[in-house]
Amino acid sequence: MKTKIFLVIIITSLVSCNQIDKLLTFSITNQASFTVNSGFVVNSPFEIPTPDVTTNSSSNFSNNNTRADLVKDVKLQELKLTVTNPTNKTFSFLKAVHIYISTNANDEVELAFADNIVSTDNTINLTCTSQRLDTYIKASSYKLRTKVTTKETLTQDVTVNADMRFSVIADPL
Repeated sequence: MKTKIFLVIIITSLVSCNQIDKLLTFSITNQASFTVNSGFVVNSPFEIPTPDVTTNSSSNFSNNNTRADLVKDVKLQELKLTVTNPTNKTFSFLKAVHIYISTNANDEVELAFADNIVSTDNTINLTCTSQRLDTYIKASSYKLRTKVTTKETLTQDVTVNADMRFSVIADPL
């Protein structure tokens, strides 16, 4: 009998913790843009400079009734790339893309990637890694490093927008 009661208490507490985490979960979105310059060698990976991304995390946390010190877990939920210029360009030129995140205080980790890309669309969703990103999102800004491999020669520069959505679990104030 004691075992059954103990088991019920454990199961109830686990379900309750999951329900509480769902109530304390919200999303943060950020954007970055980079340009794949024409004239790069086909089938050879190269890095593309990306400007620092300002997080605005303090205001995002405040809007969700929490603070940085109460954030428990941040993971990338989605990273979608969209060709913005030229407007008629698709991702058919791209073979692979890997995006990494870092800050001055934190080592670089892989954020998302796509290999063997076969797309005739102007948007693609990358595969997100399962890295914990708390320290990166809590920072005032972070750096992205983008490594791409093309499968065709580009005759003009291609501008790509990266839309990122992070899932945040935090304690309330």
